[in-house]
Amino acid sequence: MKNAKKLAAVLLAGAMLTSIMGCGVPANTVHAPEDMAGKKIGVQLGTTGDTLVTDEFEKDGNTTVERYKKGADAVQSLKQGKIDCVVIDSEPAKAFVEQNSDLKTLDTEYTDEEYAIAIAKDNSELKEKINGALAELKSEGVLDQIMANYTGDDTMGTCPYESPADVDTSNGKLVMATNAAFKPYEYYENNEIVGIDPEIAQAVADKLGMELEIIDMDFDAIINAVQSGKADIGVAGMTVNEERLQSIDFSDTYAKAKQVIIVRAK
Repeated sequence: MKNAKKLAAVLLAGAMLTSIMGCGVPANTVHAPEDMAGKKIGVQLGTTGDTLVTDEFEKDGNTTVERYKKGADAVQSLKQGKIDCVVIDSEPAKAFVEQNSDLKTLDTEYTDEEYAIAIAKDNSELKEKINGALAELKSEGVLDQIMANYTGDDTMGTCPYESPADVDTSNGKLVMATNAAFKPYEYYENNEIVGIDPEIAQAVADKLGMELEIIDMDFDAIINAVQSGKADIGVAGMTVNEERLQSIDFSDTYAKAKQVIIVRAK
């Protein structure tokens, strides 16, 4: 009888442990973009992912879009099982997946996009100068080198941008608004904002003979900052779209990117 009771106790404990272990993070249910319908989708507030998901899925009344100030917050919610997936730009997605073995990016991309520098509509003179600088940097291979240094394109080699030793900054200050939580485009390293966008902005400022100043803020505040004159430009992996063009102008494209879907690897 005692042995039977012991056996029953062991089986009960095992069942309880199995039950507890089974109450963890749910398995992934999003395997393609169309699977997002009816799910909880995480996005960074004000981004292209936010706009696309809102237009395609949220209006159906069955899909929930959770908006976060930072992409990292959306990823953390995904890891905890609070949402089913995260829609975000491809390069930040790559960084998040590399840092979290329990996450993966779907092979099917969501959409293509182009990044450009935001400029106030009434500042056509600055827009013309920036486009000229971008054209020179592109022809010189500087833009490709900056991208390669952060995205790991070994065919281009690694070559961090450095301002010329005799650079002229006599033409004043160029104030850049960004959201430094978007690795590898802009992020903090040793209390300094670094990344693709700061280096491109620095290269542009050098061409214009200006001193670059970077202001970190929420992504959805950047356009207002440029409109109000708090910043001269907005550079934050910002996609050109019709909605933004209603309130802001953009330079020529300096990078191409993709929106992708991060899910749990389980």
